[in-house]
Amino acid sequence: MKNTSTLSITIFLVCSLFFYQSNGQQNIEGSNFWNNVRFGGNVGANFGNNFTSILIAPQAIYQVNNTVGLGVGLNYSYSERDLNRFDDFKSTVAGGSLIAIASPIDYLQVSADFEYLNVNRNFADASFDDNYWIPALFLGAGYRQGNFVIGARYDVLYDNERSIYNNGIQPFVRVLF
Repeated sequence: MKNTSTLSITIFLVCSLFFYQSNGQQNIEGSNFWNNVRFGGNVGANFGNNFTSILIAPQAIYQVNNTVGLGVGLNYSYSERDLNRFDDFKSTVAGGSLIAIASPIDYLQVSADFEYLNVNRNFADASFDDNYWIPALFLGAGYRQGNFVIGARYDVLYDNERSIYNNGIQPFVRVLF
């Protein structure tokens, strides 16, 4: 119960900060909605000896003004390891995310990304199979150069037992067009 209320308060405060920052700012030229939407995301693949991993994670960000953007993302990944051992597995992770970005100064971008992911893991030994939902709330900062941002983000809800990430700190590269 405490985690849920902490999460709700954190999300409310982050969204309020971004909406407060954007209130009173002039709109970007042109009032056409789609002219203010930028697209990006991640695509990845890893193939090795008896291992496969595929990632697709598109994002769309609505640029509220020159400083603030709000958006959504989808996440899908598939991994499989087949070494003919008891710990072989297939894993599917799918879900969505809410994204808020802001550039308080020209070369700095701060972000808040809330992910909610369904994790489905199937092992050669079915007694280890697992299917669950896990939230993640990343707060990050990065160096921005035009549409390109490189930085790090921290999952304030990181759960060592259930998270799909190795640790709470994640490097990121964001490119939006």
